[in-house]
Amino acid sequence: MIGFDASDVALAKAKQFAKDNHVEVEYSFSDTDSYAWPENTYDAVIAIFIQFADPAMRARIFEQTHKALKPGGIFILQGYTPKQLEYKTSGPSLIEHLYTEELIRNLAKEFQILELVSYEKELSEGPRHTGMSALLGLVARK
Repeated sequence: MIGFDASDVALAKAKQFAKDNHVEVEYSFSDTDSYAWPENTYDAVIAIFIQFADPAMRARIFEQTHKALKPGGIFILQGYTPKQLEYKTSGPSLIEHLYTEELIRNLAKEFQILELVSYEKELSEGPRHTGMSALLGLVARK
């Protein structure tokens, strides 16, 4: 497994989580634009709360993910919807960084969408990710 993040704090947390669960993961400090996305390499790409991306970067992430997946590979994405601005329990404050089903459907046009759902759920993932949240989940196949 390979993981990357542009946050030292997130990487330290992920490394500890992997160690606690006896999982081997190769981590690197990188953002999505500087990561060297190999072609047809991964069985799955998982992107959780990567909503720092402006619209142009978000399009590049979907293109890079499609390129990097093996045929039949799975892309899993989770993020916040615009309703999250009402909850104020975490997530980006810019509406253009939030996901709608229509937006994600357009970005995922090269994928076969297996599941695309908006839902609300109570999260408890640390002091900055706690409380009712407006979420979107995507599962798609290359």
